[in-house]
Amino acid sequence: MHFNIIADGEVEYFLKITPDHLATPLSAHGGVISSLADAALGVAGLSAVYKENKVVSTVEYKINFLAPAFVNDELVAHAKVLQKGKRILIVECTIFCENYLPLGGSTPKGGGRKLIAKAIGTFNAYDATKAGY
Repeated sequence: MHFNIIADGEVEYFLKITPDHLATPLSAHGGVISSLADAALGVAGLSAVYKENKVVSTVEYKINFLAPAFVNDELVAHAKVLQKGKRILIVECTIFCENYLPLGGSTPKGGGRKLIAKAIGTFNAYDATKAGY
C-alpha cells in the first residue's frame, strides 16, 4: 500500500491485488480490503489532528463489502473526516477498483470504477506524548 494526503483529514490509499491477496482462486480476502480501509481511515484521522500534537486510536469501524476484488485490480481507498470534535473523530472511507472493466471489455457507466466497499470509523484523538512520541 501507498498513500497520498490530499488535505488535512483527507487521504487516498492505493493497493494492487496480487495472487498473495487471494482468499479463493479468484477473489481477494476480505481481510486485505479491511486492512486497506483501516489504514486509510486511521491516516485520515491522524492527518486531521497531528498539528495539535495528537495521534489517533481506533475505537471501532464497520465495513460493508459490496463487490469482489480480483488479481490486478487497482484499488483506491478515499477516506475523509466527517466530524472532528475535541477527542472523537468520525471518518468515512470508500474503496473502489480504478481499472474495472466488465466482461466484454467495454467501459462501464460510471467511468470505469467499481465500488468494492464502504467503511466508517470512530477514532479517539489524544496527546502524542501518551503514545511515546
